[in-house]
Amino acid sequence: MKKAIFAALMTLLIAVAAACGQSGDKSEDQKTGENQNLWSSIKDKGVLTVGTEGTYEPFTFHDKKTDKLTGYDVEVIKGVAKRLNLKVDFKETQWDSMFAGLNSKRFDVVANQVGKKGREDQYDFSDSYTTSQAVVVTKADNNEIKSEQDVKGKTAAQSLTSNYNDLAKKAGANIEGVEGMAQSFQLIQQGRVDLTYNDKLAVLNYLKSSGNKNLKIAFETGDPQKTYFAFRKGSGELAEKVNSALNDMKEDGTLGKIAKKWFGEDVSQ
Repeated sequence: MKKAIFAALMTLLIAVAAACGQSGDKSEDQKTGENQNLWSSIKDKGVLTVGTEGTYEPFTFHDKKTDKLTGYDVEVIKGVAKRLNLKVDFKETQWDSMFAGLNSKRFDVVANQVGKKGREDQYDFSDSYTTSQAVVVTKADNNEIKSEQDVKGKTAAQSLTSNYNDLAKKAGANIEGVEGMAQSFQLIQQGRVDLTYNDKLAVLNYLKSSGNKNLKIAFETGDPQKTYFAFRKGSGELAEKVNSALNDMKEDGTLGKIAKKWFGEDVSQ
């Protein structure tokens, strides 16, 4: 009797374990199927849904005159979508919520100057479409600061919580705290500080849009930083299609033209 009961219990446990395993496998299969069908679904709808901030000039922001969403990243992803015969539906989201929106399938891709570092295991990425790095800005007539070695002992205007402040301190500069890039440029032109460290793309956009001839980029520094479009892990064919369109834009010069429009030089390589 005891043996029969024991055998029945064992049979039941094995059946339950098998059922649980099948349930888990089915769940994984469903996820794989969803990822494989993502491109087909997007193609059928004819719409690529894109997450972006809409407040990050000059990459994604609203034109002050028309209030239309524009910017470098906006134009690049529109160019990609056009080559894939897709319309674009932008979903504007705060940066802190961007990846939560991607994970919850609120959009298919993020176009917002995303870096790979620390995210490679969680997301898929396109090929890079922007390369930038830190630059040092001085007055146009300053001939003393030409390299990192010339920064020591000089005064740099920096936002105290930024990575650029760390670069300036590492180079031996004395730090004058400011609220942002505009104030840094003002202090340089007034002769109250010697320089500032900042992002190359932001500086190029400012110099191009403002026409300011009183400032210059003295030199570039640090490791180049590349940015990418981000997808949910396993987006497969969608990422491949975006890459194909992006590479076509690089080869025929379209991407370079968009970059020059916004920054005055090709920053896409």
